[in-house]
Amino acid sequence: MSELKEIKDIKDIKGDKEEYDPRRKREIIKTILIIFLAGLLILLFFSNTIMNKSLSQITTERTTSGKLTERLRGSGLVQSNQTYSVTVDGNKVIDTINVKVGKEVEKGDVLMTVGTGESEELNAAIEALETLELEYNKALLAPDADYSSENKAIKNAREDLAEAIRKRDDAAANQGNLDAAKDAYKENKSQLSSYTKLQTKLSAIISAIDIDEYTGAPAEYTGELISLKSQADDAEKLYQEKLAVYTAMVSGSSNERDEEETTAPTIVSPEEVAAAKTAMEEAETARNTAADAYKTKKSELRTEYSSQLSDAESNIEHYSALIEEYESGMGGDGTSLDMLNEDVKAKQRALEDLIEQLNKTQKENANQDKLENLSIASMKKDIDKAKEKVEKLKKENETTEITAKYGGIVSAVNAKAGDETYPDMEIITIDISSEGYTLEITVDGEKTRKIKKGVEAEVLNNWSGNVQAVLTNIKNDTTPNSKNRILVFSVTGDVESNTNLDLSIPLGNGNYDTIVPKSAVYTDSKGSFVLTVQSKSSPLGNRYYAQRVPVEVICSDEISSAVSGSINYGDYVIIAASKPVSPGDQVRMKDE
Repeated sequence: MSELKEIKDIKDIKGDKEEYDPRRKREIIKTILIIFLAGLLILLFFSNTIMNKSLSQITTERTTSGKLTERLRGSGLVQSNQTYSVTVDGNKVIDTINVKVGKEVEKGDVLMTVGTGESEELNAAIEALETLELEYNKALLAPDADYSSENKAIKNAREDLAEAIRKRDDAAANQGNLDAAKDAYKENKSQLSSYTKLQTKLSAIISAIDIDEYTGAPAEYTGELISLKSQADDAEKLYQEKLAVYTAMVSGSSNERDEEETTAPTIVSPEEVAAAKTAMEEAETARNTAADAYKTKKSELRTEYSSQLSDAESNIEHYSALIEEYESGMGGDGTSLDMLNEDVKAKQRALEDLIEQLNKTQKENANQDKLENLSIASMKKDIDKAKEKVEKLKKENETTEITAKYGGIVSAVNAKAGDETYPDMEIITIDISSEGYTLEITVDGEKTRKIKKGVEAEVLNNWSGNVQAVLTNIKNDTTPNSKNRILVFSVTGDVESNTNLDLSIPLGNGNYDTIVPKSAVYTDSKGSFVLTVQSKSSPLGNRYYAQRVPVEVICSDEISSAVSGSINYGDYVIIAASKPVSPGDQVRMKDE
């Protein structure tokens, strides 16, 4: 019984295995295959969408043809055609200022009020009055006549006469030595004068060398210095010009993209940049050579002239000492016997004059009291007049209103309340608006060939909307070696002096076959180009690629550029992208 049950169980187990293994494997394989195929279909269906999401999205615009007006941009400061300055007579103190820069005033408006404050004239008048009063009081207290000073002067004059007689007698006894000493004295003075002139010239040329300025230097000492300095200056100027050209070319060949969107691109070839660099380096070498030659010659001459100056100064000291010794020992600048005799006579006359004057004074003293009384009376009148002047100046110290002589716009206020004025001080400047305003712009001379007088420029920063700028004159730039010209505009409307205006000047218009947005033109080391869109068919639809097309910019306005090249009317050009795009890149159109 048990054996039968065991055999049955074994059969049941075997039957189960035969039913489970094949079916189970098929189900698993089927499921995997279905999942794989489903995933493949999903990837195939969404592959185009996934790829497009990774591409740069671009904005395009079609090229057009038609009329384009070329423009030139520039800026400058507005200047009034006529101004007048408000001044105050004399020294005053400003109490208030009633205007500020930009305010419009009419004739007769009160601009400021002034007073004399601490008037110097008033102070001087008070001081003069005090001096007169002091002298008047001194005169009232004047003592009796005293002749002690006259007697002392007479005594001194007698002593001076005796000394002069002694010198004359000594000189007469030693006439031979005096003549020899006099001759030597004259020679020494001549040598001193010669070396003094030499010292002046040497000092002048050394000073000129130190400051590199030879205008006032003696011509006989400058030698080659002026020529060498001129050569060095010319070489420096040429180098700066070549450096400016090279720097401008380097800057022009590496403009940033955002700069190209607002400025017409400048095409500079590598060969031109290399040539400019070579010219700059050659100019630099020439400059250094000229500068070294000038410095070397300057150093040599300064050393030589310094040595000569030292010798001259030594000789000046030597001859000065000899002259001083002679003058102190002989009593004057080479005094001769005749001169000593004249000196005795002069001192004798001086003594006689003093004696005579004393006698005269003593005789006149009888009427001295009357004269003093008259003088005191006159001083009293002067004091009364001085008091009247002080009172008058005190009244003038009251506040005064300063009014406008003309109507206009205040362009400058050069003082504040509390400041002290002086004669001819320009306190307030007023632009006479009725006379108009002018603006000047310096531009490349070549571009002015397309500009005509009378054209009206567009004011780009015309915020008020009523400013007009009309070209009235085209004149040459007076800067040396400049090829520029100056455009002169007459400016009208709501404008003030020193306002900076940005102008867009029309240069003329024409019809062009291919016009593209200005933002579509790029520039690199190879020149200007645009990126057009090229379409290619594929099993999953059209594919779009960016293609570089070299162009030449003929002219531009604020928005568009007329170009020539392998580009046609109606072609699509890229004007914006969600991320950087290079030639050959696949891109995605904005509307897809």
